[in-house]
Amino acid sequence: MKDLRKLVIWLIIGSFSVAALLGIVALLAGGTFGEAEAKVLLTTVIVGVESIAVLCYLSVAGRPTAIVGILGGLVSLVPFGLALWLTWLEGDGLDDEAVWQTFGVGVTIAASIAQACLLLAMAERKKFDWLLVSTLATIVIVAGMISLAIVDGADLGDGFWRTFGVVAILDVLGTVVIAAMKAFGRDQKPEGEPALLTAAIESRIATAAKERGVSPAALITEALDNFLK
Repeated sequence: MKDLRKLVIWLIIGSFSVAALLGIVALLAGGTFGEAEAKVLLTTVIVGVESIAVLCYLSVAGRPTAIVGILGGLVSLVPFGLALWLTWLEGDGLDDEAVWQTFGVGVTIAASIAQACLLLAMAERKKFDWLLVSTLATIVIVAGMISLAIVDGADLGDGFWRTFGVVAILDVLGTVVIAAMKAFGRDQKPEGEPALLTAAIESRIATAAKERGVSPAALITEALDNFLK
């Protein structure tokens, strides 16, 4: 999983570097800034946004919730492909309402999964507490309401938008609180206190536990018992 994650990260860096280089060339090449240059810049933005989304999905790699990141990566390919297609499309396809609706719903779902991945990555405990579960629920509701508005916004009334506003506020509130608790919460070590386990030691413990078919906690407990005896 670590090797795969590194490969994906390097692919992201490489692809966005190429897109960024093309954008810089389009700006500094001189001459009239025309439609082709604008499309190159827009392509750079699209690749950059997709790169950020993929990094969000990778935040849960190696965790029990990694399936959420995989789902997000697959979903994001739809709006990513449509965005590139719409950018370079020539003809009447730009007027196709179904294409734009698919793009809008795809962006909404992909962004919502990216947000969920970041929250799941910040949750250190394996069991979900009520705040995380409720915030994830608001993300799902907000994504569903936005998608409904994109597909059939004309028939939605005032009550729908009031409800959407309330749920969206709760969504943002939950996200901010979880991020603040992660950054400044009581689970953090006091400043200056060294970590008990380095990343290298944690990796060795995880590998040894996997070879013995036990959990890392059980392996450490057994090792301590043997040492103290």
